Amino acid sequence: MTGFNFEAMLSQNNQIKQIPVDMLVPYHNHQYSLYDGERRDDMVESIRKNGVISPIVCRPNPDGTDTYEILIGHNRWNCSKLAGLDTIPAIIKEKLTEEEAQTYVDESNLLQRGFNDLKISEQARIIARRYSEMFSQGKRNDIINEIRALNGESDSKGNSREKVAEEYGLSRNTIARLVRISKLTDCILQWLDLGELSIRAGVELSYLTECEQDILWQINTVDNSGHMLMKISESQARDLRVLSADCKKESLELSGNQMLKVLAIKKKKPDKKIAINPNTYKKYFTDKSNDEIQQIVEQALEMYYNDRKDA
Repeated sequence: MTGFNFEAMLSQNNQIKQIPVDMLVPYHNHQYSLYDGERRDDMVESIRKNGVISPIVCRPNPDGTDTYEILIGHNRWNCSKLAGLDTIPAIIKEKLTEEEAQTYVDESNLLQRGFNDLKISEQARIIARRYSEMFSQGKRNDIINEIRALNGESDSKGNSREKVAEEYGLSRNTIARLVRISKLTDCILQWLDLGELSIRAGVELSYLTECEQDILWQINTVDNSGHMLMKISESQARDLRVLSADCKKESLELSGNQMLKVLAIKKKKPDKKIAINPNTYKKYFTDKSNDEIQQIVEQALEMYYNDRKDA
């Protein structure tokens, strides 16, 4: 678990309180996966032995109930329950806007887990939100600096749009693709997370309407398990995008039958081409036509394999 800087917390008037675990609920738009397997078990065991050293961050639940919504520390809360704890240390944030609350959730996951450790769907959502104009950049930077300070890191001036690609070690084109696939439904994003759909194909499918994406998932999922029934190549996804655009012109939706026809077509791979070494070409074929070259090669191969049979 990441250690928090208590001095920084106190200087920012953050008060730590013990809150019953059953009074805490996950953030309503929490879209990050929780630890499982060995990583979860290790955290549970650590909490049993040492308690929760790093407090979580929460806010009074905006739905008006007598609960607190978790912003930072979903794994610590989940593992505390599994460890049998009754209460957990927490910092309570008052009067946050929805944009500010979402920033706490996103930035804490980035700092604690790292961008490359996030699922494709999580990367897409966080990049899309980073570019969203609904965030107040000045306030958002203050929140980022606070989270960094709580984690014992130096302040940051925030990230402009020009620095995002450099910050994550990604190209501008990759950033653009992630923003685009954030428009996919959760079901289609699951195909990306499972590694069954390429990002480029996902970009093409992101132009389908939400209803069309739902239809595609229904007809191309194995027993609602989430796994794909038929692989969708980038070219097939592009064909679906074109068909969807044509349907939109007539105020129609792309039908399941139309989708199945596209998915059933397996495009033939182009014939392999063999290049002749330039020196060999100059030595034997400079004054020959393509037909003559093909005939000579066929005769040479026939002689070669006949000699091997006789050997």
